[in-house]
Amino acid sequence: MLKDRQPGYGVPALCSMAACQGFVFVCYYLSSRFIALSWRTSDLISTSMVCSGFKTIIFDFDYTLADSSRGIIECINYALRCLNLPPASEEAACRTIGMALKDTFGALTSIDDPGLAAEFSRLFISKADEVMVDSTELFSYAAPTIRGLKRRDLSLGIVSTKYRHRIEAVLARDGLLDPIDVIIGGEDVSRHKPDPEGLFKALEKLQTPHSRALYVGDSIIDAIVAERAGTPFVAVLSGTTARESFESYRPLDVIDTLVELPGALSRLGAREGI
Repeated sequence: MLKDRQPGYGVPALCSMAACQGFVFVCYYLSSRFIALSWRTSDLISTSMVCSGFKTIIFDFDYTLADSSRGIIECINYALRCLNLPPASEEAACRTIGMALKDTFGALTSIDDPGLAAEFSRLFISKADEVMVDSTELFSYAAPTIRGLKRRDLSLGIVSTKYRHRIEAVLARDGLLDPIDVIIGGEDVSRHKPDPEGLFKALEKLQTPHSRALYVGDSIIDAIVAERAGTPFVAVLSGTTARESFESYRPLDVIDTLVELPGALSRLGAREGI
């Protein structure tokens, strides 16, 4: 789904198509210039990046690399209980994973009260300090997939609403911190997903243009982040979002788990040798 196209959209699309047909150097140069001036042109970037290759892959964390649902459910219901509100079902709580905490509160209670949402967030965080790291488990295929991508000389990062220090603790515990070049967590941004601030910060730290990066995530929130950032997106079905829900966001691919990501990159011609 394309929104807010900027003037000149049609020209770089034609240049990208020409690059695929062999006019690589001139057309890639033109395409890159125009992409840098574009905003939320997901199908344009999909076309051009298949030809030119990625430098960086940025991952969401929850339900993309890891399962922290047990801790999140515990923190949500602790906060609701402290506020004398009914508990959330496991299913409802899991559907909010990836949201900012104030949005989680609104989705679960239908209460529009910034003060209560702020108190919910404070209570959630206080409980998360106790339980979140120990209750978060990396998916079994996360480590071999990350290490395999790193051997292909890609820069790797994580952008999540989860606090960075919790992600770092989980990765360090499981020996997977070193391959990750940058982590942007909830404490590192003033505007949480679906605002692309976190993704932009990660790409700035890695000195990667948004069109040379791939964002991988499990939710519609992640798809919107990628769209707003003008970054190609691959959806992964290891969360609670169904395949058909991603269709309107035009992902480069939809995969069941990260195990399939190297193969997806090969199919896309994203980088020679992957």
